[in-house]
Formats: sequence, structure tokens, C-alpha cells
Amino acid sequence: MTYTYRTKGTCSSMIELELDGNVVHNVKFTGGCNGNLQAIPKLVEGLTVEQVEEKISGISCNGRGTSCGDQLARACRAALEASKNA
Repeated sequence: MTYTYRTKGTCSSMIELELDGNVVHNVKFTGGCNGNLQAIPKLVEGLTVEQVEEKISGISCNGRGTSCGDQLARACRAALEASKNA
């Protein structure tokens, strides 16, 4: 399942990802800090939604209360919930 998530409170504006069951694949960010947004998808490739949440949920960037990593954790959870309702 392919899922698109509009981010809130970050430099990136959108995250696209694929789920195979609850396993995350092919994460792509639109906008944001190029280096970090190349690294994050490689680090989470093949992890479960729960593993992604455990590792990067709640990370804050410059006091914003969220970050691209935190938004990715939220996107993964939203994608998993959407797949259950499909």
C-alpha cells in the first residue's frame, strides 16, 4: 500500500511511503534538509511501524515539538491505520 502524508510543523511538506503489512518501504520526503532526508529513509527501510515509532517518534527540531523523523513516525502510524480501514 502506498500512502501520502502531509507534514505539519517541518521544513518538509510531504512524506510518501509504502507499507507491506506493517513493514515500511520506499520512504520519500518532499522538501526539507537534503542530507537528513536521504539518511532517514535508509535507516527505516524494512522496519515495522512500531520500530519506526520507537526509534524516532517524539524527536523535536529546533523547539518545534516535532521533526521530520517524528512526522515520519506519525505518517507510518496513519498509513497502518488507513490500511486496516481499507
